[in-house]
Amino acid sequence: MSRHLLTPSFLIFSLFILGGMIFKSTAPVQCGTILPNDSIFVLTGDERRIPFAIQKMHEFPNADLYIIGAGAQGKIDVARPAIIESKSKSTYQNALAIREIALTRDLKRLVIITTEDHMPRAKYLVQSELPSTKIIACPAILTSMPPSKRLERWTTEYIKYIVTMIGIKES
Repeated sequence: MSRHLLTPSFLIFSLFILGGMIFKSTAPVQCGTILPNDSIFVLTGDERRIPFAIQKMHEFPNADLYIIGAGAQGKIDVARPAIIESKSKSTYQNALAIREIALTRDLKRLVIITTEDHMPRAKYLVQSELPSTKIIACPAILTSMPPSKRLERWTTEYIKYIVTMIGIKES
């Protein structure tokens, strides 16, 4: 291989691509085990998340539902009342809101619903705020989306994940 191909920028680009492939391949693609009395936290921001959470509420009618984030407004039609937190405006602020609820209610286990591309960073942030709490990932799968849009979303979330990992939580 030519020395010209092994420039620092090529190596950085290659590591970025490899890391992105690992990021995508290790993201959860199916819901972890939800227990009947779990607390389900759905992060707003994508139109797939709340309908997916409502579907889970039909499967687990005794679970408590918390809708977290700026997109949570108005009445949500579920079998049981949902607790809505609408002040947080970022994933990090969502994690702080979840932390406050979990500590107030002494929750030792919770389910996070968000889209599959957003799950790694959301789970990381919530787990960093609640290190002794069991976090169950339940991703809403990205469907009916052109491949270019899906690639754009995954790339954006991968970059935000990297930024979060270096310590910038508000990204």
